Amino acid sequence: MTETPDSPASGTDTRTDDEKRHAEKMAKKKAARDRMMANKDGEKGLIIIHTGPGKGKSSSGFGMIMRCIAHEMPSAVVQFIKGGWQTGERTLIETHFSDLCQFYAMGEGFTWETQDKSRDIAAAKAGWEKAKEMIRDPEIQMVLLDEINIALRYEYLDLEEVVEFLKTEKPEMTHVVLTGRNAKEELIEIADLVTEMAMVKHPFRAGIKAQKGVEF
Repeated sequence: MTETPDSPASGTDTRTDDEKRHAEKMAKKKAARDRMMANKDGEKGLIIIHTGPGKGKSSSGFGMIMRCIAHEMPSAVVQFIKGGWQTGERTLIETHFSDLCQFYAMGEGFTWETQDKSRDIAAAKAGWEKAKEMIRDPEIQMVLLDEINIALRYEYLDLEEVVEFLKTEKPEMTHVVLTGRNAKEELIEIADLVTEMAMVKHPFRAGIKAQKGVEF
């Protein structure tokens, strides 16, 4: 790079006092950040939870799946409860990326739609069996368990079994993402990363229905 007569490197610093203070502040921040990052070189398969009343839990999970696809990392989605929907992400994955991501829509709709608890429990249990199969597969690097927290909230699945499996049988380098409201404390306790989505405003309260590209 060619130095100009008024550049700091040439000995003439024409920056304002505000610009100098900003540069000094950023230099200190970078030094602190570099010190912090120097001790962080480990990797492990994470248990990740997206929960809370706000929108974006599944969307965030699918964002991670798309990152895996972009990095050509084999992944899988097991969808509980709302598996009856033909969502945009399901269409995209099944149409274009089925070689990198297996997609299993195991639910039959929300419980108030099916109105059949026995059927809901059977669907959830089938979903969990598929989830265990995907997590155990040594080739798969990330598994998204979409809305499993809802199935656990309604006690369609045995919480103790799910926690024990994740603690003892999840391969060391496999990431597992669990989404849905009201994540159980026992799951939060064993998780590596937990994000709670807060709702500030939602269009449903203003009479606006779920729309393509936003909700599905």
